[in-house]
Amino acid sequence: MAEAQAPAPSMTSSTAPEPVIQAPIRPAPPPKPLGNAGKDFKAGDHVVYPTHGVGQVQGIEEVPVAGHTLKVIVVTFEENRMTLKVPMAKAASSGLRKLASEKVMGEAMDTLKGRARIKRTMWSRRAQEYEQKINSGDPIAIAEVVRDLHRNAGQPDQSFSERQIYELALDRLAAEVAAMDRTDKVVATQKLLDHLKTAEKGEKPEKGEKEK
Repeated sequence: MAEAQAPAPSMTSSTAPEPVIQAPIRPAPPPKPLGNAGKDFKAGDHVVYPTHGVGQVQGIEEVPVAGHTLKVIVVTFEENRMTLKVPMAKAASSGLRKLASEKVMGEAMDTLKGRARIKRTMWSRRAQEYEQKINSGDPIAIAEVVRDLHRNAGQPDQSFSERQIYELALDRLAAEVAAMDRTDKVVATQKLLDHLKTAEKGEKPEKGEKEK
């Protein structure tokens, strides 16, 4: 069976059929433990897949592959109208996990209240690092991106690409908070913004560092 790299989510028409994407099964280093990362996935569980964010398990299926039967975890992402099938044996190495523990999410929320740490490097390099953090699926790393790119009144405006990365990070973190709190992303986003309001004033980027 041909393997395909799961692409980034994209907007699709509400009438378009849900794409079913086979998750990559190539060997990968184990992801950082985030709590509640057990293998006992079951229908109805909210889970996190690094490159797609929060989804919901629909069940476990057996699919025939080269004369053998492969168990896969079927995960749907409602906002993107996408279905992902992750081989159960590769769930951990692919980064699929249950929602973060209360302790880990508490550390992420504390991170939002910290001082922004903006490196004195070219924006293109920082942007790559931010994207890697977002796609790690680690809520603490994602919170660092939100914290560093958040702009308070009186601070310089963001470039278009900065705003895009900031909004993606905020959306990813809010989706997991909403699932944990059993609320919606609007409420979860406001909760995150309230935490950001208590943050110390971050460092301003050096002149000329922002993308033009």
